[in-house]
This record gives sequence, C-alpha cells and structure tokens, in this order.
Amino acid sequence: MPDEEKEVDKAAVPPPPAAQSKKKTIILIVVLVIVGLALAAGISLFVVTKVMGDIPGGGSEEGDSGPRYHDAGVFVKLGDPKEGILVNVGGPRSGKYLKASIIVEFNPGKKSVINEETNTLQPDAEVKINDVATQFLRATSMEDFDADKQDEFKKQLKDALNAALGGGSVYDVYITSFLLQ
Repeated sequence: MPDEEKEVDKAAVPPPPAAQSKKKTIILIVVLVIVGLALAAGISLFVVTKVMGDIPGGGSEEGDSGPRYHDAGVFVKLGDPKEGILVNVGGPRSGKYLKASIIVEFNPGKKSVINEETNTLQPDAEVKINDVATQFLRATSMEDFDADKQDEFKKQLKDALNAALGGGSVYDVYITSFLLQ
C-alpha cells in the first residue's frame, strides 16, 4: 500500500517549470501557424477577387453589358454552315477576300433571337445577324484584321451584334478559322 500512495503523490505534483514553458511554446507555435494560414487564405481571396476582375473577359470592363458568369449559350456558325463567311474587304478594288468561320454564342433566354424549342435562331434574327456580320467585316479596315487586334475585333463584332439584336443577346464571339487573301 505504501507504493500506491507514492504514485498518487507523483500525479498531484505539478510538472517542473521547464516542461510548462515547453508546452506554452508549442501552443504558441500552433496558434501562430493557424493565424498565418488564415491570413494567407484571406490575402489569396482578396487577390483572386480583385485581380481577376482586371483580366480581359473578366466582366469588369466599362461598357461590358454581358454577365460575368452565365448559363451555357446557343452556339451558331455565321454564314454557310460548311464554308463560313466569305466577303471582300478593304473596298471593292482592293482584291482582298476574307474567309472566316465565326461562331457566336447567343443568350438562350432571348426569345426574340433563339427559338426555345429547337435552340436555333429565329428567322428574322438570322437575317439581321448575317447582315450585321457581313457589313461589319466589309467595313473593317485591313489593319484591323491584324492578329494583335483580334480581341478588339471580336469585341467590336459582339457589340455590333448586340446593338442590332438588343443588349445581352450575344455572350461571346469565337473565330475558328481566318483566311485573308
């Protein structure tokens, strides 16, 4: 029995000050790591939300009336389904021709543009779209077809189509082939 009393007395004895100091140091390190991780997550969230808005197509540009995020649109190829669009550019005497495959993503919620049942263009909207696209391409100067200006070219075409069909009708414009001869 005397052995049992000694064991109980050992358990009741507080640990030496060096062990308490070591325990406090470990707790302090764990707390600092957790605070550091929370701070890093907060900074990352801030950077993503603020910087991503400055990326082209991020939706924060002035005059960008389209939604930043949207449901999947209806994709329609302009011009002939196989050939695309073929127009003369640079004036009637330039002898320059453009053959392009341009695909436009339309807002499926615009009933005046998209037939809800078949997910195809309304007949009157199709005529307007082809007319606007052809006129836009013919009126564009040769310098504007430069590869460095392609993003601006697509934005201008999108704006021209939205002006003819009503704002928010066109989500985006994609160029899948482009031959200028």
